Amino acid sequence: MKLHKNMLADGIYMLLTLGASFALNLLLLKQFDTRTMIPMIFVLGVFLVSWRTQGYFWGIAASLISVLAVNYAFTYPYWAFDLISPECISSAVVMLIVAILTGTLTTKLKRQEKMKAEAEKERMRGNLLRAVSHDLRTPLTSIYGACSAMLESYEKLPKEKHLKLLGDIRNDAQWLVRMVENLLSVTRVDADQVNLSKRDTVLEELIDAVLVKFHKHYPEQPVQAELPEEFVSVPMDAMLMEQVLMNLLENAVFHARGMRNLWLRVQVRGRKAVFWVEDDGCGIPEDRLGQLFTGMLDSEAPTDTSRSSMGIGLAVCSTIIKAHGGKIYAGNRSEGGASFCFTLDMEDSHGE
Repeated sequence: MKLHKNMLADGIYMLLTLGASFALNLLLLKQFDTRTMIPMIFVLGVFLVSWRTQGYFWGIAASLISVLAVNYAFTYPYWAFDLISPECISSAVVMLIVAILTGTLTTKLKRQEKMKAEAEKERMRGNLLRAVSHDLRTPLTSIYGACSAMLESYEKLPKEKHLKLLGDIRNDAQWLVRMVENLLSVTRVDADQVNLSKRDTVLEELIDAVLVKFHKHYPEQPVQAELPEEFVSVPMDAMLMEQVLMNLLENAVFHARGMRNLWLRVQVRGRKAVFWVEDDGCGIPEDRLGQLFTGMLDSEAPTDTSRSSMGIGLAVCSTIIKAHGGKIYAGNRSEGGASFCFTLDMEDSHGE
């Protein structure tokens, strides 16, 4: 299906380009009564088609159509074909050479870009694996230590200590579940053919679901939500987008030292929905801003790292937002604290 759409788009692009070349030549002929630029304009059209489309077919087809157009409308006898004239044969040869050379160079460039993208993807996977190994170590060590203490000193420990250790085990296990959810999301969207279940989602329902889930896990941390007054529907994979917002809110809970206020804001700007998650905590060190979405952050930072680094969660956010065709940014508020912002298109440009 995707291949057919690409072929149709390439065919339409070729027809529009050659149609524009033909119309431009007629205009120049009418205004200036000159035919010297006609071959060059069609050669430019063939070049653009060969450069923009996939493979060699459309470039070669454009060169043949251009030769026929020049022969029919701009070569004596006008508005008639004379395919055996030397001018027609030489024009065909030149345009075919342009089409083949351009197609070859374009194919090589696209292959190099694909190889570069694959290398970058492998680097990102390596970074994510290192981040995962770092993030899993702390809760697993904590669970092991708590279980060992309970087994070795079961009779000696008071009931309150048992309950505290069990609570710590539950919290760390909950963190591990969230980590697995993040990893599954990366596996789902980090592929050449992204399979998102995009549906029109009511913004208010999405935010309500996120806040209910967040308050269930962090009842002591209030979130100030600010939403548009009008009805807003955004095409998205709602489950993945809930995960993005949960990751950003949880990052504030774990890393925004000194935070008192946490905001979740959404605005509609033109054809985009803009989301903000902001806090008034310690902010993000400037030297770490460029690494936030790479999946690899060091653990030495002036934030609350008692549970995890920010690496894996923000890398997941970036992957999901990019799969939706949006962009994500991070910075510090002028009043103090961190600010995360991402955008989503209000219309699904990729279709279902």
